[in-house]
Formats: sequence, structure tokens, C-alpha cells
Amino acid sequence: MLCPRALMQRRLLPSSTHGPRQRDVPLRRPSPPVPQAACRRRFHPGAGCRSREVEFTGVQRLPFAAVTQEDLVFFHRLLPGRVVTDPDVLEANNVDWQRIFRGHSQLLLRPQSTEEMSQILRYCNNRNLAVNPQGGNTGLVGGSVPVFDEIIVSTVQMNSITSFNTNTGVLICQTGCILENLNNYLEERDFIMPLDLGSKGSCHIGGNVATNAGGLRLLRYGSLRGTVLGLEVVLADGTVLNCLTSLRKDNTGYDLKQLFIGSEGTLGIITAVSILCPRKPASVNVVLLGCDSFDKLLDIFKESKGTLGEILSAFEFMDYGCREVVREHMKLTNPLREAPFYILIETSGSNGDHDQEKLTHFLEKVMTSGLVTDGTIATEENKMKALWALRERIAEALARDGYVHKYDISLPVEKIYEIVVDMKKRLGERVKRVVGYGHLGDGNLHLNIITEVQDQQLLDHIEPYLYEWTAHYYGSISAEHGLGFKKKNLIYFSKPRVAVQIMQQMKAILDPKGILNPYKTLPSSNQ
Repeated sequence: MLCPRALMQRRLLPSSTHGPRQRDVPLRRPSPPVPQAACRRRFHPGAGCRSREVEFTGVQRLPFAAVTQEDLVFFHRLLPGRVVTDPDVLEANNVDWQRIFRGHSQLLLRPQSTEEMSQILRYCNNRNLAVNPQGGNTGLVGGSVPVFDEIIVSTVQMNSITSFNTNTGVLICQTGCILENLNNYLEERDFIMPLDLGSKGSCHIGGNVATNAGGLRLLRYGSLRGTVLGLEVVLADGTVLNCLTSLRKDNTGYDLKQLFIGSEGTLGIITAVSILCPRKPASVNVVLLGCDSFDKLLDIFKESKGTLGEILSAFEFMDYGCREVVREHMKLTNPLREAPFYILIETSGSNGDHDQEKLTHFLEKVMTSGLVTDGTIATEENKMKALWALRERIAEALARDGYVHKYDISLPVEKIYEIVVDMKKRLGERVKRVVGYGHLGDGNLHLNIITEVQDQQLLDHIEPYLYEWTAHYYGSISAEHGLGFKKKNLIYFSKPRVAVQIMQQMKAILDPKGILNPYKTLPSSNQ
């Protein structure tokens, strides 16, 4: 084993089970029983695991109006040159990036301003035309593509930065700004965005807010519910709700912006965001550690919180299966000896000497206590990126491995890996592999089950068992990707009936005709 001082000097190589512990808790079953038919996915004949195209099933089109020639005349007059009816262009907007869900919209609108968005929604509401808001289309649950022929309203051209205050760190921008572009803009001014996602090169900040995206920096900077200071939102009838405050403290009445954070475009369309951005850290370190049990991994996590304290910015974990699939498909070399679990820790602070002293002390404790089997540290940017790639490219590697059943759940941290072990035992040789990785710092597990081809019988063996297991331990069936179409009827596994009824009442008040992103997020009111 390397000594801690040697670990601090180690050169980075070229880039590149235990049984469940029982807890005496009451079994919380979902109420009422959740219908599964709407969640089953029907594949087109002959579709393979890498070229699948699946339509939404289990729902009927609601009695919305169809687009007429007169409607097209209005939209062309309102948005000259920004109305799309070409089926070849619409193809990409009708299908989600995983090619799991397909809609049949024949019209795409690209507004550039809040006023244009307001006129679109006012007109659609009067005409009873359904609308599908769309940002970067990077969602995982079918929330960003139409189900039938809803009009796609894209925010791609609403991409201007309105202002940035270097005294307060408050950024105000339009909804269609790409996350990575915002971060690059801020870095030039010695700030960063408070969230970091694998899809940052294409996702929009409005979509991030609408889905309450989590990501890699949540442990340090918290969720968007805390960092978003204000929103501008256009309601279903075209009313502009301007709550675009830059204040951190405003205790006047209800905090209305919270209604729209995580609402997935079903209550209104976000047109502008005011967000609090932290200073760019002067000192960043990335550590990759190996350990031989999940119990030890939890002990390392507790030690990191106590010893690293305020400089701890990320604590990610991945199992051996993740390392294996990244090596196989992405050709990324793991700089550590093989281990059942790997931990990626990032620290960020304002004083390099101070941070390194704390990090050295932390490494001494976890290594001398036998919690860690191997480790390496990176302080140079290219080497830090190489270590992060081992974590960030897991999803890409899994997509090349076969057909992937992806699950995004949150659980108490002591239970987070037990479901992986459980699913391995339950599915056995029927699957190619079962792997788990995620953000241990906030209890978010990405459970991935890989098979050679899509298998409906296997899916029935996974669901609803997985959701019942999650509900039993008071977890959430969607930690950071929302409900969309895929999980809308599963909401009762995480929310009581009365909570869902209140949500439906809010939807009825803000969007009485139901034109905003229909068929998404909430189950139909008769369920």
C-alpha cells in the first residue's frame, strides 16, 4: 500500500458483496396500486438494441384541436423564418436522444423573446392547441418530446445572457442558454455555475430548472431549489409571471418560483432564470480511491465529511462492473489495482496549501485504518479530467454494451447499494450485467441493467419490484430526472394520494385546458 505522502506524489497513469442489512421499518406500500400498462414500451418490428424507435403507448389523445392552415399563417407572421414544418427537420425533435420515445408533431416554433412566447401560448390556449416545451432534449423519461401531434416550442433561440453581477454572483439569462456556455462565460469572470451535468454541452438552463437537475456539484452547492433566486415564466394563457428577483432574501408571501422548479413544463414555460453562482475555486484536487467493501466505502464517506469539511465538493462512487465496461468500450485505463468499489473525491477551495494539508490528513486516516486498498491523486487539469472521465463516461460505455434499463433512484446511503446486490441475485444469468454508480453524497443511485436485447418479460421481472423496494426504504423513484411520461404513473411509490391530488389541483388552476406538456408528470385525475 502506498503511504499518504507517496500518494500525493503518485504519477497518474495514461488516461483513460455483501448481504442486505435488515432495518425494522414499516412496509410502505404505494397507494393506490399503480397501473403498469402505460409504462410498457412497444418496440417496432426488427428494432435492435442500438437502433430502437419506440412510440408512446398506453394513452389516448386528448381532445385538443389540430393545427390548421390559418394557424400556420399566424405563426409565420409572428415568427418569420422560425416556423418549421419540414418532416426531416422535425425528426430530431420528435425523438428523444436515447430513441426510446417518438412523437408525431408536424410543427416546431422557435421564439426568441418572452413576448413571442406569450403570444404563442395565448393563441394556443384560445385555440385549444397542445404545446410541448423543448430545450436541449437531453431528458431520460420522455418529458421533452411530444406524445402525439403537440406543437413543439423550442427555446433554442432564447439564449442570451441578460446580466451578471460580480459583487453578488447573480446571473440572469434566457432559458435556452446551454449550461456549458454559461459556465465558460462565468469562468472568464472567476465564477462557475452551481451545477455540472454530463449533458452540459447540449442541455439548456431552463430545462435544468424545469426538471430540478441534480448533477455532480449538488453535494457542495445544493439543489436548484436553493440556488435559483428568481424565474420569469409564461403561463398557459400567455400571462407573463415576472418573479425574476436577484434577492437572496425575500419573505413576502408564497415563493411562487418553486412551483415551476421541477414541474417539467406542465405549469408554465420558463423564459428567464436568475441564479446564484459561486466563485471559481482557486484550488482543485481529484482523488480516486479503491476499497473492498461498501461498508468501508460508507466509512470513507463519513470520514471525508468530517475531515475535508467545507472543501469537499464531490463524492462519487462506482462499482467494479462500471470500471470494467468503461475499460472495454471507452478504452480508458484504470490507474488503480482492481477493487470491488471505486470512489472519486473532488475538493475545491480558496487556498491550495490549506486544501492539500486537509487532503493529506484525510488520506493518512483512511489508508492507515485499512479502508483504502489503493489510490491516486491529480492536481493538474488534464489529469483531473482523465480521472473524471472514468466516472462521467460510464453512461456512454453502458449504451455500447447492450440494451440498458436505466433507473435513477435515491435511497438512504446505507441502503443505496443493497438494491444492486438484490437485483443481481433476482435476475441472475438472464442479464449481461447489473451495475451501480452515482452521487453518494446525496444518496442518488444510477442502477443500470444491461441485456443483449430488449425483453418485456425481463422488464416485468424488474418492475414494479424495484419501485416497491425503493418505497419500502422511503426512497424516491426519481432522484434527479423527473417523471416525464415514463414514470408519471409511478408517482404513488414516492408521494401519497393527497399530495398528488394537490398537484392536480395546481395544474387545473394554472393550466385549466391542460395544453402544457400533456400526458406528462402527473397521472390522469381518475387514477
